[in-house]
Amino acid sequence: MCVIWGIPYLLIRVAVRELTPATLVLARTALAAVLLLPLAAYRSELRPVLRAWRPLVAFAVVEIAVPWPLLSSAEERITSSLTALLIAATPLVGSAIVLVTGDDERLGRRRLLGLLIGIAGVAAVVGLDVSGVSIPALLEIGAVTVCYATGPIILTRYLSDLPGIGVITLSLALCAVLYAPVGIAQAPSSMPSANVLASVVVLAVVCTSVAFVLFFALIAEVGPVRATVITYINPAVATVAGVAILNEPFTAGMAIGFVLVVLGSYLATQRTRVVARAS
Repeated sequence: MCVIWGIPYLLIRVAVRELTPATLVLARTALAAVLLLPLAAYRSELRPVLRAWRPLVAFAVVEIAVPWPLLSSAEERITSSLTALLIAATPLVGSAIVLVTGDDERLGRRRLLGLLIGIAGVAAVVGLDVSGVSIPALLEIGAVTVCYATGPIILTRYLSDLPGIGVITLSLALCAVLYAPVGIAQAPSSMPSANVLASVVVLAVVCTSVAFVLFFALIAEVGPVRATVITYINPAVATVAGVAILNEPFTAGMAIGFVLVVLGSYLATQRTRVVARAS
């Protein structure tokens, strides 16, 4: 998951050079939905999900419909590495949400320390420098972070007993229908370049269809908050992609920061021990 959701930042950065955010979201969601629909239908996983249409719509909105166009819009003005770094705050936002709304996951001192170390680590990995960065872009990424922290919680609390492939297939299809009018209207008049087309295909097939199936399994295994700790490794993956593809420099801070990222992820994913008391 860390690798699969670490490369979309670079792919989105390439795609928005020729596609608008709405067109990119339409292409990504439509293609992914088409790929998953036969599998979901074969497993009879669509009808049970339709009965829970209210939380399904809520999940589709906060996990896809709102954050994906905002993410694409922000990456028109800021780098993919900085985008990944800012989204690394997702586990902290998720922890705050479950503490406020109530959840059986306890934050604990060790996990809180891990979250803070992870944030420090991604800052060192990327070498944060927000001077001159577009404020609207930062606000867009802030909204994306809140959405990404809320989506897994909705999934766990209201959709966990439903088939995962059916949930994501209908969510993608709903968003594709929602963005179809604007996405088609804003589609380029000429065929996009091969790099852009390849980016869209990889985003849809690997970073969406395959990724969500794996992510559902991860949430079921470790819970919604600990599952979002994968966002700590995403900036490291985005940085490596930048170094390999865009010839960006690799600094000592990046090497030290990656160690902190791994340590923070380990601490943040530790379960809180509960001591049984005799009644």
